[in-house]
Amino acid sequence: MSTRVQPGGDGPAHTPVRTGADLGPGRRSGVGPDADLDTSTSTSTGTGTGHENGTAPAAGPGRDGRRRIPRPGDGSARARRSAPHPLRAEWLRGFAPWAGAGLLLALAWPMAARADQWQGSWGATTELLSTAAAMIGVPFALAAGGWQGGRERRRRTAELRSSTARTPLVQLLAAALPLACWLTAAHLLVVAGALAACAPYASAGGPAYTVFAGNALTLAACTVLGHTAGRAIPFRLTAPLLAIGGYVVVGALGTRQSDVRHLAFCMAHVLGDNDLAVRWYPLVSALWAAGLAAAAALALTAYRRATALLPLAAALGAAVLLVSTGDGLLRDNPLAHRQVCDTSTTPDVCVNATYPGMLPEVTRALSGLTGRLEGVRNLPVRYEDLWRSPHPGEAQLPNLSPLGWSVVRGKVTDPRRYAWEAAHMLVRPDCEQAPTADRITVTDEAVLRWLAPEPGFAELREFSVTRARQEGDTKRLAWYRAEDEAYARLTSMSEGERRSWLGRYFATAAECGPKPSEVPSL
Repeated sequence: MSTRVQPGGDGPAHTPVRTGADLGPGRRSGVGPDADLDTSTSTSTGTGTGHENGTAPAAGPGRDGRRRIPRPGDGSARARRSAPHPLRAEWLRGFAPWAGAGLLLALAWPMAARADQWQGSWGATTELLSTAAAMIGVPFALAAGGWQGGRERRRRTAELRSSTARTPLVQLLAAALPLACWLTAAHLLVVAGALAACAPYASAGGPAYTVFAGNALTLAACTVLGHTAGRAIPFRLTAPLLAIGGYVVVGALGTRQSDVRHLAFCMAHVLGDNDLAVRWYPLVSALWAAGLAAAAALALTAYRRATALLPLAAALGAAVLLVSTGDGLLRDNPLAHRQVCDTSTTPDVCVNATYPGMLPEVTRALSGLTGRLEGVRNLPVRYEDLWRSPHPGEAQLPNLSPLGWSVVRGKVTDPRRYAWEAAHMLVRPDCEQAPTADRITVTDEAVLRWLAPEPGFAELREFSVTRARQEGDTKRLAWYRAEDEAYARLTSMSEGERRSWLGRYFATAAECGPKPSEVPSL
């Protein structure tokens, strides 16, 4: 048994220390089955621990509760993994990813539900995407930012946040920017899907990328603006009130007839394929929203709140530019004033140059009508498809736009109906009332019936005749008999005779009040 001298005293220490000799056979340090026991004692010499001097660190407890000797490459000697950046949690967890998914569904649903109204037209696609971003995206971004801004109050962590080393502005941006990026990414994903769905059916023009970029920046700015409002007014009703207010303001501004309507966020007033936005219009509109958001954020968090005047001045300058320019923000689409024509038919068939790929489809739909008019004199020169009244010698082509009615995804929905409408464009199209003479009206109906029978004409005529008989309407029955007789005489003519008769007929077909003697009879 050895004794240890107590530092600073003369007598032996009261705590005995057993040496290796006292351990007995097989119990010496480093010998026997208990050789892994640590019997060394460390002294404080002012030079640091063994780990600090490059030696092995102190052994940790083993699985059986004993002290184990560290080995090279042991996990306890590895460097501790650094803590993740705070932005990582904001990006990958929490509210921001769910908000992005919500906006994705909110924008994709109306676009998919109305796909037949925009697939095939770049202008219609741009118009509907801008409307969805304004009426759905802006209120959603304001509400999501407001909800995110008030989370410290809901979680009762406002004091903890204020005690961190980061400045208030950095704290605001660290929480708001990940949410803004998620919402912007959701919008851009919907835009990419819509453009990919439109491309196979669009045959002229191209996407308005500046409009989509401006809308994306505006949504990001609205997110920061809503976050600032939610942090300044941290109540649960702030988010829904921001959504309602954003919807009302955007709707009220966007529907005004004055130039103030251009201040509505994301509301690029592009009317289908007829107008194109000037390149700087969407970007200046985004500056208007971003300036307001930056001014609000600086006014709330900056140490020198006067710095908020700089982005506020930029926003007001953008607003003045938008309002003063007015209708000059849009320019005419040059393609909307041109046509592509098929001159192999009678009359020629021309469609607007904004969708030239529809020309073969329209020509096929009118093939029966144009085939029957081949060789007939006094016909209009062409079917025209411009946004104006037909010139003399022209007939109006039935409307191909807006999409979703006569045309869906590059196809004429009802060729027989379309041909019937085209035939009516040849026979007194601009007359509000039919000619007063019954004989002229009967002749017109017989010609239209021969050129392009109305879909379901046989069933409709049978029903009308049956009803007239039940009611005892002899005058109406006589009318139907006269129409049937006129149609029978027209169909019984030879090709040359009918062609000659139709030439005389179409010489008076454009007049609303011709004399009965001028119209050839049947």
